[in-house]
Amino acid sequence: MNQDIIHVYFMPGMAANPSIFEHIQLPENQFKIHWLEWKIPLVNESLTDYALRISKFVKHENPVLIGVSFGGILVQEMSRFVNPSKLIIISSVKSRHELPRRMRIAKVTKAYKLMPTSIMGNLELMSKLSVGSLMNKRVELYKKYMSVGDKRYLDWAIDKVINWSQEEPIENIIHIHGNKDLVFPYSHVKDCIKVEGGTHIMVINRFKWFNENLPNIIQER
Repeated sequence: MNQDIIHVYFMPGMAANPSIFEHIQLPENQFKIHWLEWKIPLVNESLTDYALRISKFVKHENPVLIGVSFGGILVQEMSRFVNPSKLIIISSVKSRHELPRRMRIAKVTKAYKLMPTSIMGNLELMSKLSVGSLMNKRVELYKKYMSVGDKRYLDWAIDKVINWSQEEPIENIIHIHGNKDLVFPYSHVKDCIKVEGGTHIMVINRFKWFNENLPNIIQER
């Protein structure tokens, strides 16, 4: 019955397109999956205003919100407007205190403003500059899953992560984190469901874990 279906909205990580969730499968008799995607921010748009704008694409009451990395930060901001039945973040952080030391230093020094985001958004240039099989594989992953190369978006997104000011975790938030995450190191994260061997991109390369565990995590916690 339609009223028994749980609507689950997925928000990808920074600059990623929703196809990072292409292998995530939930029982169709219980769940309906919806993909959210990044929009180019307006000039001087705050994270709160951006979250409100993206929230308008959520068409169901009391949905489950799931966000990866920066998408995890965004769904926390969206929860002010959406009233989710469950709020789940993956490979992300619950407050500014879980940000790694290098990001806290970057906030003070403003070094993040010097990042060459115009090059980061140019996948063809990145592929020409890549050296070695590992780097080439990473570039191929970027080509497939990273579709938001707009410099304005990248500058805005990096700024919003570095300067995120949330002091305390949202009550009842569910945090799933890999102990091999190099972007948001596991050692900085508290009160999470640990995925052994999981990296920052585990939603892509450990999708079987999510297919096996997400239904129970959504329904039982």
